[in-house]
Amino acid sequence: MEAVLKNLESTAELLALSQTDIVLKWDKQTLDRAFQWAQYCEQLYTRFHANPTVRDILEKQLQATNERLQVTFPGYTGIFFPDLLQFQHLLLVGLLKNASVPSSVIKLLFDTSSSTVGETFKDTVGYCTELIVVKSACKVLSGLNAKRAVSFPSPDAEVMGTALMDILETILSPATGRPKVDLAETFLDSILQTCGENKNVSVILAAALLAKKHNSHKTTALPTTKTASTTTSGADPEDFLLDWLQQQQPDLLRNMLSTMPRRLLKDLSQHSVKFRLAYHNMLKWWGSQLEYDPSTGEWLQICASDGLSFKDLADRYRLVLGACPLMKEEVERELRALMAADGDFDVRGLSVWTDLHAELHGAL
Repeated sequence: MEAVLKNLESTAELLALSQTDIVLKWDKQTLDRAFQWAQYCEQLYTRFHANPTVRDILEKQLQATNERLQVTFPGYTGIFFPDLLQFQHLLLVGLLKNASVPSSVIKLLFDTSSSTVGETFKDTVGYCTELIVVKSACKVLSGLNAKRAVSFPSPDAEVMGTALMDILETILSPATGRPKVDLAETFLDSILQTCGENKNVSVILAAALLAKKHNSHKTTALPTTKTASTTTSGADPEDFLLDWLQQQQPDLLRNMLSTMPRRLLKDLSQHSVKFRLAYHNMLKWWGSQLEYDPSTGEWLQICASDGLSFKDLADRYRLVLGACPLMKEEVERELRALMAADGDFDVRGLSVWTDLHAELHGAL
C-alpha cells in the first residue's frame, strides 16, 4: 500500500506539472509515461472504489497531496477520488489549455497513426477530436440572432437548440465510451462564453429543452430523490443541462425562466419532471424576495432586479398547478408547509405564502 500511495502522490504531482512551463521539456517518451500513469490512477479507482477501507486511505493521501501542491502551485484546484476515473481526460485537457506545451507534443495528441500509449491513445485521440467538434459547435451557436418578434424560440434557435442536445447526447453517450462529463461541461461553458448576452444563451437553451425528440419520452410522474452525480452518469442530455444550470449557472436559469413565454414553461413542466421541479424552486426563490409594503397594502419586489411581481408570481403558480395533477398536489402541500413555517397566521401581509395561497383560491 505504501508503494500505491507514493505512485498516487507522484501522479497528482505530474498533473500539476503538466499545467506549468515544465512541459517545454516534454517529448514523446515523457508523454507516454504521463498517460500510462494517468491510466494507472483510473485502474486504482476501478479496483478500490467499492472498498471503503482502501478508498479512505487513498482519499486522505489525495487530501494531503492537494494541500501541499496548492502551496507550491498557486491556482491548483486539486483532485479527489472520483477524479481518478477520468484522469487521462484531466491530463489531456490540462495539456491542451497550457500555452507552454510544445507543438511536437500537440501533434502527438492528434496523430492517429501514432502508437504513443497503445490502445489508451485511441481514446485520447477521440477526445481531442470531440474537443474540436465542441469548439466548432460553439462558433455556430454563437451566431444566433436572438430576435423574438415573430416567435419564441425562432426557427434558427430551434435548429441550434436541437444541435446542442445532439452534441450533448453524443458526448454523454456510453456508446462512445465512458460518458465525458467534464467535456460536456466545457462545451456548455464555451457556449456561455461565446454567445455573450444572457438573452442569446437563454433562447438557445430554451430551444434545446423544447427539442421534442428529447422530451417525448419524459413522464409526468414525480421523481424520487436523486443526487446530481447519479443524474449526470445517466447520460440524459436534458437532465445534464438542467443540472448544469441549477448548480453552476443559477442566474442564467433565472433569466431563462423569467423571459420564456408561459405557454412554453407549461409545455416543459408537462414534459420534464426535472424542469418542473427546477421551475418550482425558482418560483419559491422569487416569492422569498417579496416584501410587504403597509403603505400600499401590496407585496413588492424590493431586492431582486429580475424578480416577479406578486400578480406575476400568482399567475405562474396557476400555470404550474394546471400543468400536472401530481404537481398540483405537490405544490399545494409545499405551500401549506411554507405557510406553517411563517406561523400560519390568517392575516394579510404577514406571509407571502399565506397571501399567495389565498390569491390562488380566490380568497383575496
